[in-house]
Amino acid sequence: MNSIVVHYKELALKGKNRPWFVQVLVRNLRAALADLNVRTIRSVMGRIEIELGADRPNAAPRAPNPVWEEVRNRVQRVFGIANFSYAGRGPLDLRALAATILADLEDRHTESFRVSARRADKRFPFTSPQIEREVGGLIQEAKGWRCDLDHPAFTIHVEMLPDEAFYFFGKEPGAGGLPTGTGGRVACLLSGGIDSPVAAYRMMRRGCSVLLIHFHSYPILSRASQDKVREIAALLTTYQLRSRLVLVSFGELQQKVVLAVPPRLRVVIYRRLMLRIAEKLARRWHGRALVTGEVIGQVASQTLENMTAIAEATSLQVLRPLVGMDKDEISAEAERLGTFRISIIPDQDCCQLFTPRHPATRVRREEVADAEQALPIAEMVDAAVAAAAVEDFRFPVLHYLDPAARHANVEP
Repeated sequence: MNSIVVHYKELALKGKNRPWFVQVLVRNLRAALADLNVRTIRSVMGRIEIELGADRPNAAPRAPNPVWEEVRNRVQRVFGIANFSYAGRGPLDLRALAATILADLEDRHTESFRVSARRADKRFPFTSPQIEREVGGLIQEAKGWRCDLDHPAFTIHVEMLPDEAFYFFGKEPGAGGLPTGTGGRVACLLSGGIDSPVAAYRMMRRGCSVLLIHFHSYPILSRASQDKVREIAALLTTYQLRSRLVLVSFGELQQKVVLAVPPRLRVVIYRRLMLRIAEKLARRWHGRALVTGEVIGQVASQTLENMTAIAEATSLQVLRPLVGMDKDEISAEAERLGTFRISIIPDQDCCQLFTPRHPATRVRREEVADAEQALPIAEMVDAAVAAAAVEDFRFPVLHYLDPAARHANVEP
């Protein structure tokens, strides 16, 4: 067994656009596995085959290919995949195919089994049930296993292609969704808390390339929040393969807001400033929308009235993938992704700086407009964008740009 057979589901529904989606998925798989011993990755009649390299000097004749475990870990994170399997190739002759399968089964034992067959090429002279009966009968004769078509303990999958057959003994779940790069570009406000990394992940899973924007208050506060988001960005990059993180200094802007805006309105004004800055950065990156980790009713700035007032600060669409979830649901997903352990590390986030004790929960448009009249909004936004630092991440080789090369130009 020296292949991995990748199956997709949602991509199959794309009609005339399906070849393009599959092409992007193949490209992403090549990028994710670029530094591993993989011979070829190709699309084969409704599935993708990853052929592993044959260099196995210390392995037993039928031992699993040593690169399989690392390939599996990476393929599980590539969006657009329904499931995948460690597979072998066999001849189309059913008796010879059964003999090949038996050789790979070796001394495996099971209480019951079945053969599940699919024909990619309907011109094959045997139907799927006939293939199952013929191959299954030969395996049963050799092994003495009990056949159970409804609730087998072990399933042997067979897929007949025009020139050869694939067989495999189980399926690994894929990440689902759509391939990265098929859903357009968006920019996500990444706070370093629990919610926003999950929001970013959910947009990545729908095929979007996500620009990560973090607002910090260094040097007023420590660098802890920046260190956290770098670690989160590196982890998220294992899913979208290439990431750009923009670090925006926000402390000085908050000080100006404190001097000019009534305490109860400051949180809303902070958030409106963030969206304006994020919009300018997103447009330079050709982003089409902004993404936040907001959840209705979770904090003072996330009442329906305040969320509406905040979103009016930008002309870009504001997407909130988590808006109807509760904290337990979000935390469970963050734990599954691996971001939770990073997000709960104590830090000094800009959201905690100069926060009033009693923020307004239902601001009116008129009072927000009056409060912003006292601020040089355009000047503040331009200064923040000009001073922003940019860091690029890659997977499988993660790296940051040399500090001397960092700049505020967020062009792709």
